Amino acid sequence: MKKVYYNWREKLWVTPAFYSILAVLLSIGFFYVDLLLVRQYREFIPDILLTNVELAQTIMGALAGALLTMTTFTFSTILVVLTMYSSQFSPRTLKNFVHDRLTWRVLGVFLGGFIYNTLSLLFMRDALYTHDVISTFVGILIAFLCLSTFAYFIHHIATHVQVEKLIDELEKDAERIIGTYSDKQQQEMELETQWNPDGFAETILAGTDGYIQFLYFDKLTGYAVEHELEVEILHGIGSYVHENTPLFRVYQRQQEDLDLRRFITIGTERTTDQDLDFAIQKMVEVALRAISPGINDPNTANGIIIRVGRLLGKLSHLETGTLTIRDEEQKDRVRYPFFTFPHFLYLTFHQLIHYGKEDVSVVAAILESLTNAAQLSSPSHHEAIWGTQLYVLEHVEEASFKRLDRRYIQGKLDRLAQAMDRRPVLLSDYRRDRGQDQQL
Repeated sequence: MKKVYYNWREKLWVTPAFYSILAVLLSIGFFYVDLLLVRQYREFIPDILLTNVELAQTIMGALAGALLTMTTFTFSTILVVLTMYSSQFSPRTLKNFVHDRLTWRVLGVFLGGFIYNTLSLLFMRDALYTHDVISTFVGILIAFLCLSTFAYFIHHIATHVQVEKLIDELEKDAERIIGTYSDKQQQEMELETQWNPDGFAETILAGTDGYIQFLYFDKLTGYAVEHELEVEILHGIGSYVHENTPLFRVYQRQQEDLDLRRFITIGTERTTDQDLDFAIQKMVEVALRAISPGINDPNTANGIIIRVGRLLGKLSHLETGTLTIRDEEQKDRVRYPFFTFPHFLYLTFHQLIHYGKEDVSVVAAILESLTNAAQLSSPSHHEAIWGTQLYVLEHVEEASFKRLDRRYIQGKLDRLAQAMDRRPVLLSDYRRDRGQDQQL
């Protein structure tokens, strides 16, 4: 059931279709109210709520045309925002706007209002009614609702397209994934020290092309316990697989047909439901677009880079490397290849320093980001952060910074060294210090 919900959630037309169906039912319902109930309870209904058929046709025709125009304008606005997201931020951030529930609810309200008034207009015939009707008043209320929704939609778009709003959403996505993994590791997962499966080994292939979007760890573990299996997941979330890629290696005591592919979702694009690497990659891509010559907005990039450092400090408390999930009897059931922290540091900063090494503010922001990560991380990860700092300085050697620029960068290096209780690297004598580090 959860997998069905996940697949339906990815379909954008579901929300507008729901509102459209609701409008059809509402129109049919008030058709029968006008036909059967209004005359019977006429004395209890205020005159202001009722209109004759001719006036009803005029009002509903005007409302239907106006709502169709608003729907067209709203759809055009959505397309403009999508274009801006793709060109100024990153194509990967389109999904943050596309999957914004309010956007599609607004479109659904407009479609519903147009459908209600159009169908009600179809039902308005002199041959059916010899009395006044109430459907027109309901159509006017729906039109007022559409106007209110339209005003809020304009406000929502005006705030949603701001880069700070987008960055905040991307950061919350990453924090949510970190929190999910942290809870799961505290309850079930632990760093693997030994993996000695027994039984017949069988490899299960992917069967389709795409990215691994979601793994149902709980259900997979329960299935492994029920069938006395030990399951090794061969590719992590976010990996691209094709139909002949091995997904699982299963060890079973009695050979039987197994269906493990239902515990994994493979799609045509990466998502941020469980893919921590992709969640931070989207922030990095927005920063890269900001420091590109076409955009030339390094201050936005620097703000993102500093926020990434805080996220790195939080995820450093996760167990990294190959993890195992155990059952209630502490027996290994599922083995999962989680990322390593040094590799994650490299994937986060290698493009940023490559494209931003000529900008002193970007280099300083990267070093400040590493300082934030060091302050929030455990001492066991300080060596990886220190190595990333040296990697950044290898790129800085190629840049021709002036004296004040180098002094500014040296201040960031001093703060990073202080956070890790080490002797700071001297930028002016980095080649000699690096040789000494390699000898050590």
